[in-house]
Amino acid sequence: MEKNRWYKDMVFYQIWPRSFCDGNGDGIGDLAGVLSRLDYLKHLGVDGIWFSPLYASPNADMGYDISDYYSIHPEYGTLEQFQAVLDGAHARGMKVIMDLVVNHTSDEHPWFLASKDKNSPYRDYYFWREGKKRPNNWSSLFEGKAWEWDDQAQAWYLHIFAKKQPDLNMDNPKVRQEVKNIMRFWLELGVDGFREDVITFISKRQGLPNGLPIPAACGMEHYMDGPNVHKYLREFRQVLNEYDCFVVGEAPMMNEKNALRYITEGPKQELDMMFHFEHMEADCLFTDVFQKPFDLLKLKKAFSKWQYALAGKGWNALYLENHDHPRIISRYGSEEYRVVSGKMLANCFMLQQGTPFIYQGQEIGMVNINLPDPDDYQDVQTINNTRTLRMMGMSKKKAAERISRTARGNARTPVQWDDSPNAGFTTGKPWIPVNPNYKQINAKAEILNENSIFNHYRRLIAFRKSHPVAIYGDYKEHLADSKELYVYERSLDGKRLLVICSFTEKNVGFWAPEGFDLSKGKLVLANYMDNNMHGNGFTMRPYETRVYYFE
Repeated sequence: MEKNRWYKDMVFYQIWPRSFCDGNGDGIGDLAGVLSRLDYLKHLGVDGIWFSPLYASPNADMGYDISDYYSIHPEYGTLEQFQAVLDGAHARGMKVIMDLVVNHTSDEHPWFLASKDKNSPYRDYYFWREGKKRPNNWSSLFEGKAWEWDDQAQAWYLHIFAKKQPDLNMDNPKVRQEVKNIMRFWLELGVDGFREDVITFISKRQGLPNGLPIPAACGMEHYMDGPNVHKYLREFRQVLNEYDCFVVGEAPMMNEKNALRYITEGPKQELDMMFHFEHMEADCLFTDVFQKPFDLLKLKKAFSKWQYALAGKGWNALYLENHDHPRIISRYGSEEYRVVSGKMLANCFMLQQGTPFIYQGQEIGMVNINLPDPDDYQDVQTINNTRTLRMMGMSKKKAAERISRTARGNARTPVQWDDSPNAGFTTGKPWIPVNPNYKQINAKAEILNENSIFNHYRRLIAFRKSHPVAIYGDYKEHLADSKELYVYERSLDGKRLLVICSFTEKNVGFWAPEGFDLSKGKLVLANYMDNNMHGNGFTMRPYETRVYYFE
């Protein structure tokens, strides 16, 4: 396999450590728990693990506020335990990537604490401004205004996210050197790459001018896809190229054309893949909390735009769930038709061209918990979203109802391993409630049930590995105007796939697109047992999916 290209053949599994598996009974997921479940991941068939932050942190934003980039959070274990997990994964043929969070640190990081002294060499590691008024009108994406006053420093500091997440000044070459040092530390330890958190935000416009007076995201135009971001990422890439690793960047508000400036393959490539959000806005406006009715046309348009734009130029990162969004069955599928819609959604995204990322619990069809009190999620973004809805005039009751459906904490409840107390996640008290449906939805039951969502993912992953057309084949959408069906083909070297997905609980007629004779295709993946045809089509049942293979 060509250096830095092995990720194309892989399927990754995201672990959000706090809720994956607790190995010591304190109610918090940890590395001992991960080590005990590596065989489960191997059985599922994934090739790699992406760890959300494991670093030392005050947990103001559940690990995305880092106080020490070179140590493991004590709640999760030790560096030695991480090494054991890393070695265990590698022994099972799985790669491991880490979350790299360098747009900001914790306000408890030694750099920030030292920077409060205006004469400190760390002062310019952050954005400090003196004066009686806030330096500009920017808003924080998490907490009110983007500038916070510090009494000790007698100055304002910039935080695009939470108050306890001050932004690093990447224009300072010493800060960029710190980032490179962090990369080298973990790569030398043996990790195989990074997921880079909000990496397209790391460059701010010189002078930090006022932003357009828009709610919630004022100032974003001055740091989203910022003026020096490409220069800095190319600098980081020089380090990455010393190792056989890869990097996927998180890029909020990114479009497919700008993405190619980052991920076009060749000597100037900065990122190997990119997590964008466009396909996650099919039932909302900008962010999950501003809900709209689910729009399949919007979803399909986003999928196809990125598939066509990146074809032959870059590589897609495929996902439907992660730690920042509610459970996808509860959003784009149906809890009533949980099993069939969960399988349909799996086919829908994993058979596109790109590298799939599965989020913990997605493979067993976990759904939203819908906690009644927003505070129960223990999440700074959820608290801020609740405040925003109340400021918009929404009643306390209605705001709580909205948050219960849209909080990212719905994806952060403990993984449901079995039907024992606390779903087998812990012998102690879980840090956040376990979904009460764990008696019915759990990994043990899923593994034993041949027709489960879990075993569908196993078959899907195995099919992808054994059929290059499912990885490298060209993409073409059919029936683009359908408001119920998502249909696309993949083609490579005379082999073709036809992927058919229904996004409705209604029965819908389907007729094969021109050039496809279903009688000559092999049905390789489906979510119903009996799969009759009528001529060159069939009636699709609620959330039905079929995948036909032609050679």
